[in-house]
Amino acid sequence: MHPPSDSLSLNTIARLKATDAGRLRAEYNRLVDGLAQRGNLAITDAWLGNPALPDDILKEAVPGNIRRAEHFLSVLCRLVQYLKSRLLTEKVETENPINFCAAINSQAGIDQKMLKFCYDRLHSLMLTLEITNTDEFMHIQTVCDFATLVSTYARGFSIIIEPYDERMPTIPDPVLQLSCHDASLAIKPVFDRFQSVIITSGTLSPIDLYPRLLNFSPAISRSFTMSLTRDCICPMVLTRGSDQLPVSTKFDMRSDPEVVRNYGRLLLEMVAAVPDGIVCFFVSYSYMDGIVNSWNEMGILQDVMQHKLVFIETQDVVETTLALDNYRKACDCGRGVVFFSVARGKVAEGIDFDRHYGRLVIMFGVPFQYTLSRILLARLEYLRETFQIKEGDFLTFDALRQAAQCVGRVIRSKADYGMMIFADKRYSRHDKRSKLPGWILSHLHDAHLNLSIDKALHIAREFLRRMAQPYDKTGCGSKKTLLSEEDVMKMSEGAMDTY
Repeated sequence: MHPPSDSLSLNTIARLKATDAGRLRAEYNRLVDGLAQRGNLAITDAWLGNPALPDDILKEAVPGNIRRAEHFLSVLCRLVQYLKSRLLTEKVETENPINFCAAINSQAGIDQKMLKFCYDRLHSLMLTLEITNTDEFMHIQTVCDFATLVSTYARGFSIIIEPYDERMPTIPDPVLQLSCHDASLAIKPVFDRFQSVIITSGTLSPIDLYPRLLNFSPAISRSFTMSLTRDCICPMVLTRGSDQLPVSTKFDMRSDPEVVRNYGRLLLEMVAAVPDGIVCFFVSYSYMDGIVNSWNEMGILQDVMQHKLVFIETQDVVETTLALDNYRKACDCGRGVVFFSVARGKVAEGIDFDRHYGRLVIMFGVPFQYTLSRILLARLEYLRETFQIKEGDFLTFDALRQAAQCVGRVIRSKADYGMMIFADKRYSRHDKRSKLPGWILSHLHDAHLNLSIDKALHIAREFLRRMAQPYDKTGCGSKKTLLSEEDVMKMSEGAMDTY
């Protein structure tokens, strides 16, 4: 005889089984009638998310061989086993979705239509069972998302299987990635649903490349300068050290001791002259680790810490959040701080360094993507064949967009002020520099190009001295901070002409 608690537990389990069985029978009947189990919800914003499915798929009925929950779960088990077997490869493999789906069908007995409805069927099942804690099902949701996407889109995706990280080829670390090369697939549901779509950003430059990448024809394209109460932005292009040797993160130069030393000298001079917070961006985590270690061995890091505290972004989100919190606390109490970060990292994408949290940002190098990445190579090939976008054009566009994203962290309001140093000789080339947003180029004077460390330091001191003077915060002086009615009418007329 079971104890009372055990009897209660068994009764509870039996009741839940009976309840779930009833729900599953009702769900099966609805699926037989061709109705997806989504309660009474219409296709709302949730269906603009992941995965982005064409309307004709959403209107189809779920295939009969996965309508029963037990049959669907059996299909998922076979799919997971197949994916595990593919990860046992010893060489890099790249496949298109058509070939990948054909292989699943021949080896696991799962046809393309079953794969296509994995996301929809799992969503229906979880609603039927009234599962609210979805965290424990996150991995199977990822598998279903993968199955639906790979069976839905014949073009625009690649399946890339890498058995190890190229930096550690002796350690097995298999990864299967579904890489999307076509951004227009993600935004297409938005364009289809809404008659008017406005895309705005401070780093959309050059504008003419976005319609090609997103596959749409813009009715109006406009680039506006930043309206400020004073000249509070000071961008500079630094191309050489005080010893006149060039600085760059080009692969053949980045390990040069003189380049590393000059970059360290630049940072040391700036931390001694610039108050409050300074943010430094590097092209990658590995480069940041290497140069910081070299600065430590040269004694540069110790000299920097005589003036300011140093915090470093890591790939651990918790550590980086803690470092950012301490960075702000140090700035608030008047202690100067330097934050080392990485382009395309957490800090570069959405953290503001307004006011005293960021008076200077230094971009060490041009943040090009890792050009030997198989995902990048596959995307470049797709863009070249589909949209006729040259590899060099896309790589430069992407790198300069990331650089603008990084340096833009320091200017977050009209009353704010800050400096930006692009520390790489390649920024002096017009074909690179012209890809920066207009609001940066409008403040990048000829006298601020091709600078040495000494000249950059002199400009920084003069700029800080000028920013320390009283000024009209209302914007009633010579600087225009708001558009007048006449300005709006002119823009409207120009927009109608363009349309």
